[in-house]
Amino acid sequence: MAKAPVLTPRAKDFPRWYQDLINKAELAENGPVRGTMVIRPYGYGLWERMQGDLDARIKAVGVQNAYFPLFIPKSYLTREAEHVEGFAPELAVVTHGGGKELEEPVVVRPTSETIVNEYFSKWVQSYRDLPLLINQWANVVRWELRPRLFLRTTEFLWQEGHTAHATYEDAREFAARIHRDVYADFMENVLAMDVVLGRKTARERFAGAVNTLTLEGMMGDGKALQLGTSHELGQNFARAFGTRYLSRDGEQELVWQTSWGSTTRMIGALVMMHGDDDGLRLPPRLAPVQAVVLAVKGDPAVLAAVRETGDRLAAAGVRVHVDDRTDLPFGRRAVDWELRGVPVRVEIGPRDLEAGTATLARRIPGGKEPARTDLLADVVPKALEEDQALLLRQARERRTARTVEARTVEEAAEAAAAGGWARVRWADLGPEGEAVLAERAVSVRCLVTEDGAVPDADDAPGNVAYVARAY
Repeated sequence: MAKAPVLTPRAKDFPRWYQDLINKAELAENGPVRGTMVIRPYGYGLWERMQGDLDARIKAVGVQNAYFPLFIPKSYLTREAEHVEGFAPELAVVTHGGGKELEEPVVVRPTSETIVNEYFSKWVQSYRDLPLLINQWANVVRWELRPRLFLRTTEFLWQEGHTAHATYEDAREFAARIHRDVYADFMENVLAMDVVLGRKTARERFAGAVNTLTLEGMMGDGKALQLGTSHELGQNFARAFGTRYLSRDGEQELVWQTSWGSTTRMIGALVMMHGDDDGLRLPPRLAPVQAVVLAVKGDPAVLAAVRETGDRLAAAGVRVHVDDRTDLPFGRRAVDWELRGVPVRVEIGPRDLEAGTATLARRIPGGKEPARTDLLADVVPKALEEDQALLLRQARERRTARTVEARTVEEAAEAAAAGGWARVRWADLGPEGEAVLAERAVSVRCLVTEDGAVPDADDAPGNVAYVARAY
């Protein structure tokens, strides 16, 4: 009799497969309040790796970290009309504290444009204070009606950048730089994620922004997921909060601003873009453990060889873990590491020891092969780089294969309903066609130029819309 699968097969029930994997790989579980989550150590380890790499990239473009309060006076949000309208349904509002009714209700941070501008207006006096480039790592709360771990939760972790510039051009270029050089570079070269860089339509734009740049990825079921955004805020918040500076000409001018963010949603994207029926497949450059060395048996000689191999791999720069828990069955341990997506398993047993080899199991392409133990310090790093490239290539090939060229709203909707994406000329779709798609739970994910670049304007000639169902 065949064994029952560890996970629900993706082809049978993709949402159930996702929930099974989050649970069995010990990434997270639901918190006690609806919509919240507890991120378990393995899942948080992924976030720490993401956070560390992104933080270095953010600082490399001149941004400094700061921290702003979790509680924001409700009156702050009302100063920018589009902003408050956009976030009103998601707000968590505190009306009592210390056993008393508050004089003014406070909002639990949904995003920080308003409170940041309250302080930017104090910190910016002259053109010499610009550009002001600030980022914070924090949690935010948006009351989610249909929660799903990592993808949509009432509370989630993120970074949010906020900048002020002397000119429109400077702000626009900085938003594009974050979009391209920080987010896209990180997602492609570290997370091995295939992303489409584009411009949001007015319907999908961030509340209070004049332009939103987005990165969209295709998940394993063909749906889209927004993976990060960079917004040009124009002067909307500067006008609302009086964020002005004295120009070189001695004139009082409003600043031009940007904001941008990426979240723990990237963990959910990792699962859905790279995972398979056996579990996670972690990109080697991200994986907290790149290689695990497993003792097949508890023989002293085997254990000694396993530990020595671990030391050699660590000396070669591999993030390695030695699994010498021989009181647990080998098969169970191998399945657990496979579920967790560790890129390489090095398995050593008595027969391997006699032959001077180890069994190399590669999670991403699959399969096992023997390798000489004295060459592992060269073989494993090479395999990790090959598998990093393979993950990105597979993701791109999937998107290419499941994206169709559509000529009408109906063709675009059919492609999305069939579990893929469609490309359709924006001139043939427009806001009216976008509204028709929305009635069928299909959205315009972004606009690109004919050659795939980011357009300068919503209505630029030749714009192409990517259309899909989305998480």
